[in-house]
Amino acid sequence: MIRRLGIALLLAAASMAQDVARMDQVVQSYVTNKTFMGSVLVARGDEVLLSKGYGSANLEWNIPNSPSTKFRLGSVTKQFTAASILLLEERGKLKTDDLVKKLMPDAPVAWDKITIYHLLTHTSGIPNFTSFPDYGPQEPFSATPEKLVARFRDKPLDFQPGEEWSYSNSGYVLLGYLLEKASGESYEKFVQGNIFGPLGMKDSGYDSNSAIIPRRAAGYAPGPVNAGFVHMSIPFSAGGLYSTTEDLLRWEQGLFSGKLLSAASLAKMTTPFKNEYACGVSVRTVGGHKAIDHGGGIEGFNTFLAYYPEDKLTAVVLGNLTGDAPQQIATRLAAIARGEKVQLPSERKEITLAPKILEQYVGTYALATKINVMITVEGGQLISQVSGQGKVPLFATSETRFFPKVVDAEIEFGKDDKGVYLVLHQGGRDMKAPRTSDKVLERKEIAIAPKILAQYAGTNCGRGSTW
Repeated sequence: MIRRLGIALLLAAASMAQDVARMDQVVQSYVTNKTFMGSVLVARGDEVLLSKGYGSANLEWNIPNSPSTKFRLGSVTKQFTAASILLLEERGKLKTDDLVKKLMPDAPVAWDKITIYHLLTHTSGIPNFTSFPDYGPQEPFSATPEKLVARFRDKPLDFQPGEEWSYSNSGYVLLGYLLEKASGESYEKFVQGNIFGPLGMKDSGYDSNSAIIPRRAAGYAPGPVNAGFVHMSIPFSAGGLYSTTEDLLRWEQGLFSGKLLSAASLAKMTTPFKNEYACGVSVRTVGGHKAIDHGGGIEGFNTFLAYYPEDKLTAVVLGNLTGDAPQQIATRLAAIARGEKVQLPSERKEITLAPKILEQYVGTYALATKINVMITVEGGQLISQVSGQGKVPLFATSETRFFPKVVDAEIEFGKDDKGVYLVLHQGGRDMKAPRTSDKVLERKEIAIAPKILAQYAGTNCGRGSTW
């Protein structure tokens, strides 16, 4: 019995070592193709499986990234803002179903029906100020919370509160503004005193352009080149925090163990309202597993934080190179940690298929309202085209699975009792599109509202946000 147990433990240790080696190989593939620099952490419960830095925290000084490197979080900030609001609710300072006007009596008439919960779930209808035409020129200059709110307070709503979903940094800036009114403290001080301090997150804080912050990474754009400047008063409670992979593990452990919020508050925070979005986090199914996650993107940085409650699995990927690699990496590392096989784009083996196989997939597929995918065969190759976008060649890896080389995605064809369909696998999401016609619709370019496109973008920032 003891011998069998010893052999089992050795086999388990060998299997884990193989998984960790495969994780490292996956991350290294992104480093090699120059799409990722940063730090990565994967943990199952309290057991850290992988914690490692990749590439440079500062290219000019050749300083490597490490688990203790600090990165700007971008929109990963939003879950800290949401948790802060829920803490204030527990303390009787506000209620999430309170109207915004209760804390802000001078709010515009258009906001009369907007509640704090609408802000938390991106269903307020307040337009996203980072999408305004004049946002770029204002980005380098400091602003107070009052001045930030002034940028969007008099704009017409995109829709009536609660009726639709549209990602809005404006809503989360407004939450920070209301938090300061309700608590009597600055956003920075509240988060530090009520979240970072109690959870032992000593390497987290509100970022500053002027303060000396040890081990802070520099941010880069592809090239690589130094990223553009953003004054850190601008992202505020929508995207202004920094942290490390190790501190974010402390955050996930504290949040989901009940150290921070009551069970009722945690349930509210992680129950989706519309478009798989809850309060500061997305709640969705990734590879058949429930995932509570969010990404972030701010000048020179892209980040992704995911928690899989069924497996008690945490995946943190913080990058200081702009791009969508962190979400792809986090999704793949979590799959490996669950014992699943993961294939990298570079490992795909292309095959040639007979024209009669390709032709059975020709037609128009309804991916979403007003968004179609047209599949054609041109020059002996399958071609896809999404409404309003260009043609993209698809390369076969089997008779039913194809991939584009321009993005990290895969298209799979199938057939059920309703006919042929395709499934778009991208960013851990599987989107099924039934074939509505075996012919290709006449391609007429149409203008699609950003709030519609953002639902399917699968970006790191939580459905197409700047942060």
